Amino acid sequence: MENFFLQAEAQNGLTDSINEGLFSFIDKINPFQLPHSNFVTDLAIIMILAAIVTLAFFKIRQPLIIGYLFAGMLIGPLSPLWTWFLPEEVPPSAGITGVGILSDITALNLFSEIGVILLLFVIGIEFPYAKIRSIGKISIGIGTLGLFSTLGAVFYAANLMGLNFMDSLFIAAALSISSTAIIIKIFEDLGIVKKESSILVLGILIVEDVIAVILISSLQSVALLGTVSLESISLAVAVAAGLFIGTFTIGTKVIPPLIDRVASAENREILLLSVLGVCFGYALIANIAGLSVAIGAFLAGVLVAESKSSEVSKILSSPIKDMFVAIFFVSVGALMDIGHIGNYIFIAIGLIAVAIGMKFGGNLLGSLLFRQPAKKSLRSAFALAAPRGEFSIVIVKTGVDVGAVSPFLFPLVGVISIITSFITPFLFRVGDKVIPKLSKA
Repeated sequence: MENFFLQAEAQNGLTDSINEGLFSFIDKINPFQLPHSNFVTDLAIIMILAAIVTLAFFKIRQPLIIGYLFAGMLIGPLSPLWTWFLPEEVPPSAGITGVGILSDITALNLFSEIGVILLLFVIGIEFPYAKIRSIGKISIGIGTLGLFSTLGAVFYAANLMGLNFMDSLFIAAALSISSTAIIIKIFEDLGIVKKESSILVLGILIVEDVIAVILISSLQSVALLGTVSLESISLAVAVAAGLFIGTFTIGTKVIPPLIDRVASAENREILLLSVLGVCFGYALIANIAGLSVAIGAFLAGVLVAESKSSEVSKILSSPIKDMFVAIFFVSVGALMDIGHIGNYIFIAIGLIAVAIGMKFGGNLLGSLLFRQPAKKSLRSAFALAAPRGEFSIVIVKTGVDVGAVSPFLFPLVGVISIITSFITPFLFRVGDKVIPKLSKA
């Protein structure tokens, strides 16, 4: 009898142990109790939700980029959706406060930067040196006119809306620069990367990125010293010129033959590692020189385009690029504090209207002054008009970090970036309908 009770107790203990293990397992797989400090968890959530949301957007014939941004806003730590389910617990390393399924924003930013590098690298492979040279002077002229006319108009509008001098100056600089990543992604989705108007747009975007670097340096000196440092501007221009000249003289003679020699081994793995080495190596050089990593990656792609193995290199690199680009746009959506939209919506709409109108008009005027065909001029103006993104956020963040501008400017530029990102694909469609009619008139 005693043995019976002992066996019963043992069975009860085993049952309790199994129940505890089962409940523990259920807690672990509960989507609202995920280990939020684990980047692998964040990455898994990004890829699963991005796949579901983008498939839905593909089915309703909307641009995938909107699907990525929407997915990011759903699962980001600043999304008000999750305040109903999750405790307010975001790691200090994230640098933000809020709740959400995603938490390791620092790691996401790192991977999203890789996405931008790979995106510009693969696009660079589409443009050998001959194409770049053919639009060089035109891009500089149009890009400079479009950027500074927009900067002046937005500065004046921001002043009229009650912003102080420094806030107006930084927000004007931020909204004068189009988003390279967003425009190039839309070109890819629409399959128009190789069109003449797209080549012109890409050239203008490169010019804008270089000017953006100079603007950041100038704005920092204005904020800290009260005057523009001519030395810092001259240095930035000299470094950018040196990198471009070095690429198109020495680089075109050294890198393409090396790529072809590696390709002669007929091993795709070795070729992939080699071209990625060129890509990230050039991005590193640009970063050390104080320029955008995107510029370095694009120049690396141009050098690979000069080799006989450029098409194979592009095919090998594209799947990796697609993955990291998805992470980039999801993380951009995740960082957008949509809870603040109501606070800044009227200022944001006013500045967006001025920025889009002036960017469209400035680029169209520049194209016509440089005697570009009407259809090509209109397409490039429509493409460049709306999107604001990576450099806009960087410029305003620089002002906030040095204490030169009001803290509310950062969520404001975030709201503007997300709204213009949504507007851009629809503006492309409007352009497709309007341009044939306008060019005939």
